[in-house]
Amino acid sequence: MQHDLTVFIVDDDPAVRDALGLLLGVRGYRTAVFSSAEAFLQGWQQGWSGCLLVDIRMSGMDGLALQRELINRGSAMPVVVMSGHGDVSTARAAFKADAVDFLEKPFDDAKLIAAIDEALARARNNHSEQQRRSRSANLLSELTPREREVMDLVVLGRHNRDIGPALGISVRTVEVHKARLMSKLGVDNVADLVRISMLESE
Repeated sequence: MQHDLTVFIVDDDPAVRDALGLLLGVRGYRTAVFSSAEAFLQGWQQGWSGCLLVDIRMSGMDGLALQRELINRGSAMPVVVMSGHGDVSTARAAFKADAVDFLEKPFDDAKLIAAIDEALARARNNHSEQQRRSRSANLLSELTPREREVMDLVVLGRHNRDIGPALGISVRTVEVHKARLMSKLGVDNVADLVRISMLESE
């Protein structure tokens, strides 16, 4: 069970909130419950990790608007959408905004759990990717300006014999800088060096 992640339930129906909180709680999920999209956004923090289980039709801001607002705020939190009035256009809009699943009320418990597990798995993958990017950025920041110049040319496919004249240094010096920067970055081939450099531009 993914105890370190939270299922954020947003629904303006107190009976639905209570039922979902109980259903997920007895299965070991950590939950946080909100009565409206506005209440969720008021409390929302960038560091929250988990998934969002949101009703599509609520008084005030609806589920799709909340989904769009989170995207605008840079949140990659996976979203599972619920609806008591499912229709094709609404489902299409939810999936277009990258919803994990669209569940019609009353929904099957097994389908709900499966959707939440998929959303939490996606959240975990997103978190791992963010950590990987952060580690790469920290490693790149340790390179000297000259090592960075050498790396930029290496990832463009330039050979040592071409990099030397381009930077006004000897081929041997290029080799030394290249060896040092690859050691700092913890890579032993050019392919991995390219992969790390590309993380910056994504």
